[in-house]
Amino acid sequence: MANDDLEQICRPGAEIAVRVTPRAARNRLARDDAGDIRVYVTSVPEKGKATAAAQKLLAKALGVPKTRLTLVRGASARDKVFRID
Repeated sequence: MANDDLEQICRPGAEIAVRVTPRAARNRLARDDAGDIRVYVTSVPEKGKATAAAQKLLAKALGVPKTRLTLVRGASARDKVFRID
């Protein structure tokens, strides 16, 4: 996924819905056929490790510090919503 795709939605207050897939072969971002953002992370889904890895990967793709991404919903779910502060 190109960073240009994400720059369009990178504005303060924007909420970004993603689906996280833990234990992937490699860390990457992709869009599915419906245009939803998929985050694949190699981390295991234990004690928030996959969520933290997804936050870090998404922040890097958006070009913002990971501290500016706040998890709004989905701490223990695959479907998560992050807000850019």
